[in-house]
Amino acid sequence: MALRDRLPRHLFSERGWGLLAAGAVCLLSAQIMGRRDLLSLSVLLIVLPLVSLAGIRLLKPRFQVYREFSPSPVETSAATTARLAVARTGYGGGRAIMEERLPPRFGESPAFHFPARSAKGGTSRYEYHLRSTKRGQYLIGPVTAEFTDPFGLSLHRRSIDDGDTLTVTPAAVELPVTGLAGARGNDGITATRTRANPSDDDIMTREYRPGDPMRRVHWAATAHHGALMVRQEESVTTPEATIILDQRFAAFSGGHGSGFGGNAAVDGHEMITSGTFEWAVVAAISICTHLSERNYALRLLDPRGEPAFLRSPSAPEPEAEEFSGASGLQSIAESLAAIQLSGPHHAARDHSGQDAGPAVFDDHLMDKLSAHRMRGPLIAVLGRISPSEARALAPAAGYGANAFAIIVSERPADSEDSLEALRRGGWRAVAVPTSVPVPDAWTHFDQGGAAPATAAADVRRGAGVGR
Repeated sequence: MALRDRLPRHLFSERGWGLLAAGAVCLLSAQIMGRRDLLSLSVLLIVLPLVSLAGIRLLKPRFQVYREFSPSPVETSAATTARLAVARTGYGGGRAIMEERLPPRFGESPAFHFPARSAKGGTSRYEYHLRSTKRGQYLIGPVTAEFTDPFGLSLHRRSIDDGDTLTVTPAAVELPVTGLAGARGNDGITATRTRANPSDDDIMTREYRPGDPMRRVHWAATAHHGALMVRQEESVTTPEATIILDQRFAAFSGGHGSGFGGNAAVDGHEMITSGTFEWAVVAAISICTHLSERNYALRLLDPRGEPAFLRSPSAPEPEAEEFSGASGLQSIAESLAAIQLSGPHHAARDHSGQDAGPAVFDDHLMDKLSAHRMRGPLIAVLGRISPSEARALAPAAGYGANAFAIIVSERPADSEDSLEALRRGGWRAVAVPTSVPVPDAWTHFDQGGAAPATAAADVRRGAGVGR
């Protein structure tokens, strides 16, 4: 038994090794006894497994594999059904034992026999279920097949496809209805007024504001008033919300890289993430779902003012920053599936002791926000930010109908100075640990977390003057 377990299993079956062993015994006996018949038998017993091994490796059976997941993508903790269809497309016969290779997260890899008993038209169909509690992109497959010759003497194992990617998106949690979703801004508060035969006299105009598109400039009114005027006849009836998603390594690293847990990505590497960042991702998809269900158009940016999913390997359109409707929400969910922390892992320090990484909350972000000034609420989901970063972000409250900030940190008490800087700028801000459920953090904005209305109004009136 011990000797059999030590024999290579990828060359010959037990029957093949048995024939080789019998051939070796016959060859030794023929040498001792001088029997030519034993010599002929030994040659046959040894050559037969070797010929079968050469044949199965030279005449490789060819297969076509089709794999689909239902649903795809799938949310975390939800089950998806994987369906396989395997068909032989080349010469070769015999049976094969096939195995679908799975990442360790999904448990034991399923194995099956080809052809299946229920095979129809030369195609065998198989089905199994997958479930993951972690978001990410996972390589499912390839299918490996162990072939044998018609005599069952030799074995050959190889992959017959390249596998497919399963995208696991973060699952949104239901958020309670609060006054936050009612902050629709100046352009989204009233319905569009239309007339059967509009004329220039019907067009309402106002003074040009930074960020207004030039196509809306009303040149006749500009000449009459002596100042640049824009048209307002195209009132935006769809409310808008802008979400700033922090994804900086320094903001979620916990200071010493503690609390990190990687998810296997499609390329085999671990995603760079942490417990606080996973909380932020769930908060982001939950807020987006909550607002999308209330017909909000969504705009997602990162702290530098770039599209939030520019560096996400799972983003269908990495450069997109505006999303609307069910398709837009689906795109956001897919983009969040493999998003990870970015930026320097060990940020250098400047003379003031602050992280000297890429500039954040600067003029580039403010310019992006000014283009949609007062169109709806501004929501920031942040990691740890320094008081100086909070002071840089504070004037951004002037570009939203309301401004809300959630800081997720394992030590919320350390964010008091940053919270105070944001509140002075007109933000409604709260710092929470990961132990606080996302819905509880959301309801904070209806539980006395608002900044005084007069202070916010003062800041907003002066927000366009300086940053």
